[in-house]
Amino acid sequence: MSEAKRASRAFAPALTLLVLVIVINYVDRGSLSLAAPFIKKEWGLSDTKLGILLSSFFWSYTLLQIPVGWFCDRFKVTYVLAAGFLLWSGAMAASALATGFGLLLMMRLFLGVGESVMVPATSKICAVGLPEEARGLANGFIMAAMHWGVAIGTLGGGLLVANYGWHMAFLIIGLASLLWLPAWMRWKPAAAASPVAKLPQPRMMTIFSKREFWAASIGHFSGNYLLYFLLTWLPTYLIREHHLSTATMALVASAIWAVDSITSILTGWIADRCIVGGTSATKARKIAMCIGYLASGMSLAGLVFSDDRTYWIWLGFVAIGSGIANAGTFAFSQTLAGPRVAGKWVGMQNFVANIAGVTGPALTGVLVDRTGHFGAAFAVAAGVSIVGALAWVVGVRKLEEVDWNLPALNLAAAEAE
Repeated sequence: MSEAKRASRAFAPALTLLVLVIVINYVDRGSLSLAAPFIKKEWGLSDTKLGILLSSFFWSYTLLQIPVGWFCDRFKVTYVLAAGFLLWSGAMAASALATGFGLLLMMRLFLGVGESVMVPATSKICAVGLPEEARGLANGFIMAAMHWGVAIGTLGGGLLVANYGWHMAFLIIGLASLLWLPAWMRWKPAAAASPVAKLPQPRMMTIFSKREFWAASIGHFSGNYLLYFLLTWLPTYLIREHHLSTATMALVASAIWAVDSITSILTGWIADRCIVGGTSATKARKIAMCIGYLASGMSLAGLVFSDDRTYWIWLGFVAIGSGIANAGTFAFSQTLAGPRVAGKWVGMQNFVANIAGVTGPALTGVLVDRTGHFGAAFAVAAGVSIVGALAWVVGVRKLEEVDWNLPALNLAAAEAE
């Protein structure tokens, strides 16, 4: 208990900055969904073409997960994160200058390149800086930050778009984000900045051969499918299906993400307390995954049959289920991979998981175009959530570091060298 408390206190400044950069990350990546109805009207885009634009961010973001994970294990991860942040903030601001589909598509690709560093870098820093019994709460905050970013971006960004137009909103968001960088360079965690390249590491094919890797990747894919489905299409769903104004849509959507984030933090905290109290990490974290994914799936199915009086109730249960489920995603990965290979593992896992971002928004656009409503899209998302529950609970046998058959890890020795 004392070790976990000491580690958490020492890690608190780094965690605060990581939470902040993740909030910025999700404000930036979610900005296009807020502007989507206006861009569609301004440029005369079809739903299918709009879906391609919404998914384009994930093309570069997903493609770079594996090489970025390797960079995070081989080089100073704090600087890798800083470089990516600078690129994505610049791309966000430059998006304001887009005058057509092609230029905005290019800026979204650059945004994906910059943001590709976030997940492998934050997981590497947490794996090195925290013990197992302190990772649940930290990762709960990290997952909550993703949804805070969506909530803040939806509310603040939605109001900016409504009052000043999407071009000015993109410019303000991109330039304001840059204020984080000086703080990171001043208070970045020193311990996580040292590479462990001198230590023996498993090859990528060794990671690919592990059952636990594929179970975690499929489970993560399921969580991402729901996350990106809501991130990219929730504003359009609320406006089109329930005829909300832009301002009301921003309030409703931000409330959904706030519920999700609070649930994520509470779930991580409860899991940590259970582990400290003697419950195995496997049991504590798997139970949360099972409850969260099943609750999300059933609530999404309920949305298929909802109306203007009940849709917000089902969306609330979707948010609760999502918060419970996602709290443990990276806690699983950091434990299974271990500090030595956390960047590479999470990069590879996030590559597989973000195929959901490439396919999900585009598939939703096609389904909405063909059916005229969101029922089929909700049904698909529900099925994906059920698959996720099976992957985490059945696919991962035991939550402990994979046996890499390598010499014992000694970070202190690597630091001294």
